[in-house]
Amino acid sequence: MAFKKSLPPNQVPDSPEKLFLDLPRRKIPDVLPHQKEVMRNYASIAVDAADVALQLPTGSGKTLVGLLIAEWRRRKNQERIVYLCPTRQLVNQVVEQAQDKYGLTVHGFTGRIRDYDPTKKAEYRTADRVAITTYSSLFNTNPFFNDADIIIVDDAHAAENYLAALWSVKVLRCSHEYAALHTALCGVLKPFLSATNFTRLTGASENLGTGSWVDKLPTPDFASIRNEIAEVLDAHVVKTNLEHSWSMLRHHLSACQLYISSQEILIRPLIPPTWTHGPFNNPTQRIYMSATLGAGGDLERLMGRRRIQRLPIPEGWDRQGVGRRFFIFPGMSLQENETLELRNRMMRRAGRSLVLVTNDRVGEDITKDVKATLNFDTFNADAIEDSKKSFVASKQAVAIIANRYDGIDFPGNECRLLFIEGLPKAMNLQERFLMARMGANVLFNERVQTRVLQAIGRCTRSLEDFSAVVVSGEELPDYLADVRRRKYLHPELQAEISFGVEQSIGRSLTDITENFDIFLKNDKDWEDVNQQIVGGRKKCIQVAFPAIDELSSIVEFEVDFQARLWQEDYEAALSCAEQVLARINIPELRGYRALWHYLAGSAAWLGGRDGVNGLSAKARI
Repeated sequence: MAFKKSLPPNQVPDSPEKLFLDLPRRKIPDVLPHQKEVMRNYASIAVDAADVALQLPTGSGKTLVGLLIAEWRRRKNQERIVYLCPTRQLVNQVVEQAQDKYGLTVHGFTGRIRDYDPTKKAEYRTADRVAITTYSSLFNTNPFFNDADIIIVDDAHAAENYLAALWSVKVLRCSHEYAALHTALCGVLKPFLSATNFTRLTGASENLGTGSWVDKLPTPDFASIRNEIAEVLDAHVVKTNLEHSWSMLRHHLSACQLYISSQEILIRPLIPPTWTHGPFNNPTQRIYMSATLGAGGDLERLMGRRRIQRLPIPEGWDRQGVGRRFFIFPGMSLQENETLELRNRMMRRAGRSLVLVTNDRVGEDITKDVKATLNFDTFNADAIEDSKKSFVASKQAVAIIANRYDGIDFPGNECRLLFIEGLPKAMNLQERFLMARMGANVLFNERVQTRVLQAIGRCTRSLEDFSAVVVSGEELPDYLADVRRRKYLHPELQAEISFGVEQSIGRSLTDITENFDIFLKNDKDWEDVNQQIVGGRKKCIQVAFPAIDELSSIVEFEVDFQARLWQEDYEAALSCAEQVLARINIPELRGYRALWHYLAGSAAWLGGRDGVNGLSAKARI
């Protein structure tokens, strides 16, 4: 008989955590108390909020919480649910966990829309299955997922570059595909640059501080050549990856900034105008999940939302850490050649290790050295994007990942050794400009710390995990070892870093290697040593970053400023900028205040140019 039999509707419990007990294929007996607390809070106080954020520390089961909320809402309200991940590898990982561990049937969607399975598409559309996909599958000009009722954004702290890409035209100088476009744009920009800066922009000299140089074209100059820039882009972006993002910006250049460096030209708005993208803006609710949400409005800036309701962190997680990390700072006692020898020794002992670097060039150098010295298998980000099974199956392997500090997890025995080369600081040209030229570092304190925390936590994903973290380069060891900055970290991490610094100073290559061997064995000898970290944790107190309250108080006006600018309502944009300026007066925000004086003046100048009464006079103030 080919006809399907209809099943009677199931009774749906009044809270997501109760649903878990009705899943017969689950491999764990029940949700944990802190997971239960978060889901009950969500069901009781946030189920109708337009934007809500859940903060759950790494290793606390954030994925299970998100999936249960999704499945609960799907069953209860017959809603279409889309669960977003940063990468294809994470989509596959979430689907695997849902089906093999939690007893949930969900559908993963990666690749091209035309290759999506027809049955899976139908089951998503009829609200029979939750869809798991990437940010890029939603943030594009023609998404399949354009009709969701609920959007769940996992690893929300990592979303900015994926999300902002829809409204960013990024022209790389060294890209063969965009070489002609870059040259043409340089020709348009040349009259507004000094001879030195034009040389930097074109890459004609390597002796003018080109690596660190970054600048922004002044708003009046950008406005004066807007049509020329549009003509150049119209002629060069057809059938390239920039075609779609350019279509989003073409009629809104007055709401954008143009940044330049020796490597790229970037055009983008200050804040992504997500309210203009129906697939993200129209759903009933957006749920943001992260291990670190921050309290200074950074999530709102990243997502382009005026207000996001935050649920409280589960009780006790302000003291309890996740897993155990043994920090090693070889530069505090070893010469460069000894540091390289230490890396080789540790890699041999660990079998599998992970190396995070800030750029491809450093990654390529390390890959060559590993192959030549150790003859281990090496994997880059592309090699493990869809699956890390090949890496995990290799007894001797090194994964070397450039400019990625999130989304690639190696829990348990998959990897016990992590190397981090350099500080994961600015991730795009706008961030670099605001930090380097506007002195707005305070704005990014939480964002940079989040990236550091994500980097050092790649191999400690649960309470049972343990991993050595070898920190090198110039900036990152200083960042972590700085006692003035350390107080802003979680107490457990403060204790781990203090212990690592103490054990790294004045030690020989043999000493550090022996300590690593003890840590890897994870037996009684390490347990005795571990008590030093546990004891140190009890003495540590985490304090909030400076200016957090002020930054939180202005974010809705910042988002409104970008929205009014997008609509070319320059008078309203100026009013929003003035609201921001009225609320930031403390010394720590001096650089950021200067930026907003500039943005206010730019809005007034643009309005005055368009004939709005009184704005020309304000632009001259």
